[in-house]
Amino acid sequence: MASIQKRGKTYQYTVSHVVNGKQKPIRKGGFRTKKEAQIAATEVEAELLKGTTPNLKPVPFDEYLENWLKLYKTDINSNTLARYNDTLRTVKDRFGGIPIQNINKRSYQAFLNEYGQTHAKESTRKLNTHIRACVKEAIDEGLIRVDFTRGATLTGKTGKKSEDKHLGYQESQLLLKAIHDLDNKTLTHELLLLGLTSGIRFAEIVGLTRNDFNFANNTININKSWGYTKKMHEGFGPTKNEQSVRVIKMDKETMDVFKNLFDTTLDNIHGLVFFSPSSKYKVISNGNANKVLENLLKKLNIDPISVHGLRHTHASVLLYEGVSVYYVSKRLGHGDIETTLNTYSHVVKELEERDQMKSVSVFERMLEKTVKVMKI
Repeated sequence: MASIQKRGKTYQYTVSHVVNGKQKPIRKGGFRTKKEAQIAATEVEAELLKGTTPNLKPVPFDEYLENWLKLYKTDINSNTLARYNDTLRTVKDRFGGIPIQNINKRSYQAFLNEYGQTHAKESTRKLNTHIRACVKEAIDEGLIRVDFTRGATLTGKTGKKSEDKHLGYQESQLLLKAIHDLDNKTLTHELLLLGLTSGIRFAEIVGLTRNDFNFANNTININKSWGYTKKMHEGFGPTKNEQSVRVIKMDKETMDVFKNLFDTTLDNIHGLVFFSPSSKYKVISNGNANKVLENLLKKLNIDPISVHGLRHTHASVLLYEGVSVYYVSKRLGHGDIETTLNTYSHVVKELEERDQMKSVSVFERMLEKTVKVMKI
């Protein structure tokens, strides 16, 4: 039976524990209430009954996160690794030296609230996602018992709404027609066309080679990326995740544009489709592509979006047209369908409302047909 003692303003539990015939009681303090200490002691006793000795040795949270990154995040690209390292720096600043066992839901929520005062809500979400994955591992290892990230409220500055990051259906039509109708199309215009009609990430687009285009089947093979910033790998590199290695079916009009491009231009040493010898990274820059897109949209009286917004546009158009969210997720190369559902929740919600009406009408029509048959 555990005993509970008050130590100043907090409570401590002591659980009887015998090792090799010698008493080695397990103690832990710092609980705000007697009830919290009792609950924690009961959990320790339950583990002892199972033959498991609780790991109560204090482990600094920042050290645990750093070791977790080194062990489990060895196969991610440099961009993603940089974001994880940003999370590590944030944790070091706030929890440096503090044992992971001493962090509770209240202190973690206070940390997120403070972070959200100077960051966008989306940044807070990514931070919490990284930390939560690490915390789950700590629970599996028996280091802690409570997931202090569960149910956390994500705070932050209001960024650009997700629905403002992509074009609407009619705006997409206007842009698509404008690119096809250009008399003096440049390689950058063709990059924008591909971004809109494929939904491929920019790093994947500039990493495409001529061999990735299959004109017999109208497909594009995506199995690599190209480093176009100093934070990325140099030259060819892996895709964002395993699911990003994929083959996607393309419309014939877009494929014809690139077939004509390959027939009328010379190849380069890398075989890159969007090779730019004058560019620092040897491909069309993201900044230049954004400027060309902005100018195109201004001429069409459409509020500008980024090149990455073409990816959101592509996915949104497919969803609006009734394409399965499962296929859209696969086509985009998302790590899991949850990413797709979270990113395009505004579209999915509209589709749910539309499908509600469809569901009602299905059974109304079914009933009408049944009545007609019975009358006959």
